[in-house]
Amino acid sequence: MKWFNAKETIYALLTGVIVGGLFKLLDFPLPAPPNFEAFMGVLGAWIGMVLARKLSKKGGN
Repeated sequence: MKWFNAKETIYALLTGVIVGGLFKLLDFPLPAPPNFEAFMGVLGAWIGMVLARKLSKKGGN
């Protein structure tokens, strides 16, 4: 399994841009953190999950 898949990352980014634009045009509340600090909290949680997964795989082998 590859750690980073550029194609999926680009698709995810484009999907996010399209969805964000549609939500703004339709005046819906954006389903995302409202500020940079909240975004960094979500990113930190994801990084923690990735690190825990990698550490648990190393300990099991």
